[in-house]
Amino acid sequence: MKKVITYGTFDLLHTGHINLLKRAKDLGDYLIVGVSTDEFNILKNKKSYFTFEERIHILKSIKYVDEIIAENDWEQKIPDILQSEVNVFAMGDDWKGKFDYLKEYCKVVYLPRTEGISTTKIKQDLNVRGEYQTNL
Repeated sequence: MKKVITYGTFDLLHTGHINLLKRAKDLGDYLIVGVSTDEFNILKNKKSYFTFEERIHILKSIKYVDEIIAENDWEQKIPDILQSEVNVFAMGDDWKGKFDYLKEYCKVVYLPRTEGISTTKIKQDLNVRGEYQTNL
C-alpha cells in the first residue's frame, strides 16, 4: 500500500482544501492528514475559527481522508513519516522547497494551489463586507 501524508490547519474548509486532499490521495492508496492543534497554531501566530476537535470532525467526513493525526510541532514530520511508513509527503506549492529535507525519507510533492481561494481570502472578504467581525 502506498501511503501519502499532508499537513495543515484546515480551518474554514473550502474547495482549495478539498482539491488538495483529492490530489494528495491520488498520489497513493492511503491518505494521512496531520491537523495543526490549537496549541501549535498559537506557536505559529495563527488562530482558527474552528477548534481542533471541530476541524477533525469536519475532515473525518471527507472521503479522501483515511487517517487523521495531530500536528503538534514542526519537528514531528520525520517521526510521522517513519512510524507510518509513508511513501509520499504532499504539500501545497506555496511551501515549495520548504520540505525538501524530507526527500531523504520519502518522495516530496508540491501540489498546485486552487486559484482564487484561501482561508485568508475568505476572512478578508467577509471582513470587508462587515460579516465576519473577529480577531482572526
